[in-house]
Amino acid sequence: MRLEELFTEAVKKNASDIHLIVGLAPIIRVEGNLEPLHKAVLTRKEMETVVYNALDAGQKKIIDQEKELDFSFEVKGVSRFRVNIHWEKGNLGLAARIITGHIPTLEELLMPQIVYDLTRMPQGLILVTGPTGCGKSTTLGAMIDLINTERKENIITLEDPIEFLFESKESIIRQRQLHSDMRTFAQGLKHMLRQDPDVIMVGEMRDLETIATTITLAETGHLVLATLHTYSAAQTVDRIIDIFPPHQQNQVRMQLSMTLKGIISQRLISGMDGKRLATREILINTPAIANLIRENKIAQIKTAIQTGADDGMITMDQDLKELAKQNKISKETALANMMNPETF
Repeated sequence: MRLEELFTEAVKKNASDIHLIVGLAPIIRVEGNLEPLHKAVLTRKEMETVVYNALDAGQKKIIDQEKELDFSFEVKGVSRFRVNIHWEKGNLGLAARIITGHIPTLEELLMPQIVYDLTRMPQGLILVTGPTGCGKSTTLGAMIDLINTERKENIITLEDPIEFLFESKESIIRQRQLHSDMRTFAQGLKHMLRQDPDVIMVGEMRDLETIATTITLAETGHLVLATLHTYSAAQTVDRIIDIFPPHQQNQVRMQLSMTLKGIISQRLISGMDGKRLATREILINTPAIANLIRENKIAQIKTAIQTGADDGMITMDQDLKELAKQNKISKETALANMMNPETF
């Protein structure tokens, strides 16, 4: 058994994710549901053979020393994959996300007009948030592709690992991968200003140093796109501020109120046709929102989004109700995903 064979079989079954665990048959996720790829159970020896045969010497050293490894893997003529290898109960484990070669457009993702407007801004910070597997990377890819199609910019991406492979159109694009092209996100960002960037994409803001540098880059006149694993727009603002020491938080609130342009918070849910689609909450940093951030009135942000339709804002609950009204999702799905189902 080889990794290429397992991945090819998963692609043929239209899977989005693949899980290899010792003692279980290979598992795939299709339209959000987990199912076995076939019946053969993976032994410890088979798992080690499958994994180590796919790694080079440097990657084997990282997994043995760090116990975790993220990398991209390609099966020629089939697809690319974002792979995580880890240890669990003393055994190797693997989780992989299938990356389609096609970079979707914002239109294909059914993005509202306000997202086009955000993407066309010359500078500032735009955040795409949500849980793992909600399509954050796909949204960022579509936004970068719009810029690449419409504008002559120098775009630099920092990723772990590189997912969509962009070809330079109107813009020039450099894609840098953690470990192979830079040691850390923070280090890659630290030297970014020497590379004459116009647009910067940060795959994930993971720590204080990365968040601080990202905000600073947005302050210095660049358009910065980044992701966070947060559930809502208000929680995103809270998370960014709370990661800083108390004595720095007032300064960060001020910086964020000036640099933030918008937050797109999304989740994937089951549609009426059985396929998954995105539901989104969108925050636009209007003067009223900026004032709430400065004055640390984060709890009032949700109300401001609810009443901010004229500025392009929408809450997750409002979007779920609209999707149900359009018969794109069932009433039961809408209610199950709403924060306040009593308002349906």
